[in-house]
Amino acid sequence: MMQLRLARNALANLLAAAIPALVMLVTVPLVVRGLGEAGYGVYSLVTAIVGYFAVIDINLTAGSVKYIAQHKANDDDDQIAETVSFGLASYAAIGLVGGVGIFACAGWLVDTVFAVPEVLRADARTALQLAAPGFLFGQMQAYLNSVPQALMRYDMSGRVEIVIGVLVPLATVGVLLLGGGLADVIALRVVASMVHGLTLWHAIGRLLPTLRWRWPGVHARAALLSFSGWSFLSRFATLSYAHADKLIIGAMAGVTALAYFTVAATLANRVLGLGFRLSGVFFPAASALAATGQLRRLDQTYVKATRYVVFVNAAILALLAVFAYPILAWWMNADFARHGALILAVMALAQFVDSLTSLPSLVNDGMGHPRVSGLFAVTRALVGLVLLYAGIRGWGVVGAAWAHLAGALLFTGAFLVYVHGRTVPTPLGRLLLHGYLPGLAGVGLVATAAGAATRLLGGSPLDIVLSMGAMMLLLVLHGALFVVAPDDRALAWSRWRTWRRQAGH
Repeated sequence: MMQLRLARNALANLLAAAIPALVMLVTVPLVVRGLGEAGYGVYSLVTAIVGYFAVIDINLTAGSVKYIAQHKANDDDDQIAETVSFGLASYAAIGLVGGVGIFACAGWLVDTVFAVPEVLRADARTALQLAAPGFLFGQMQAYLNSVPQALMRYDMSGRVEIVIGVLVPLATVGVLLLGGGLADVIALRVVASMVHGLTLWHAIGRLLPTLRWRWPGVHARAALLSFSGWSFLSRFATLSYAHADKLIIGAMAGVTALAYFTVAATLANRVLGLGFRLSGVFFPAASALAATGQLRRLDQTYVKATRYVVFVNAAILALLAVFAYPILAWWMNADFARHGALILAVMALAQFVDSLTSLPSLVNDGMGHPRVSGLFAVTRALVGLVLLYAGIRGWGVVGAAWAHLAGALLFTGAFLVYVHGRTVPTPLGRLLLHGYLPGLAGVGLVATAAGAATRLLGGSPLDIVLSMGAMMLLLVLHGALFVVAPDDRALAWSRWRTWRRQAGH
């Protein structure tokens, strides 16, 4: 039942990311048109600055997920209340500090640090100041979102995420069509973040009807902070690195170049980020299995989860890399395709390589070793920043993409070699053979054939659609025949026959 529950939560978590991502991707060309390329670059810069301030988040969500899941298993409502109370108070303080910092630094950042055109500086300052309270609401929302997930109710948090994630991009387009500008778009998103948090609070009240304010004692606070402290290193490093490229490009190359990079990188990040949503549900499950000593079951579940997540991510990577130019040309325009096709392909590959560390990191942390993932993340961010600076200085926005890939290859390989057999109770050879090989071998062959077919057939829209459709069909067939485990195929077939009988067929 554990694997079935994981599958259901993974599907809910995936849909919560996929549906809003699809709507966002559809509306991006309209937003770029409404704001202009330079205006969209400023918008990307504002969101990157706000995101960068989130480095002060001590990642208490990681400790909360672990301990709420543990206390729920033991039916300890008092300790759940202590954990939630401490988390809410901590994130309110973080949000206030960050919000004040963003508001106070808005003028200095826009006028001195970044290459914002003079005509857009007033709008950029206003947008940053409006985003300041949004930082507070965003921090509270992030913590509240982790509570149902700790209770393995991704379906509940996912429904809220889908509704907000669909409405906000559509409302953004509506604001721009009505003549609104950058400040109006930011204000809309601040209000949406507040509504999102309030909705989550109402949902938590239904999941935990006995929840009351209860301040934790010294030992409970120490346990939460000890676990979260090392996880904070991972979050700090990841957030710093994730937004650094945009900040460096904004400072060195200007906001128009930033717009080209952001569009391509956002597509790669959003689409390949869906694979992380599949694996993210594994953390509370790994924590529970590790706590009860079920290491053999953890090993089996981990290898199977890796098998599926790697295949899904590899299939997405293949589609993005082979059809990078037509995807950007159809989605945006030929100008964005010329500037961004190579960036999209390289960033997609970098994201895929990075994704190989997601499940191992979750198992490592579930086994109680967040120090390892934290130190690796910090080292990866520091070296990655040096590579980014060198890449952008030497080759512009394309150099930023290659720098991402170089850092991903170097540190993903090192992390996988180090943790397997040490903090992750699965030998690396077993993972490579049973987790990676079934999916990667077939995807590589299909992608090579699709790339050759595309060059032979030509570049007409019909040829591209036919090539893409054939590639997707081959990927699905390979997954069904060689990636899906025999017991899962048998379970799926059994459930299909049961549904057919119940439906009267």
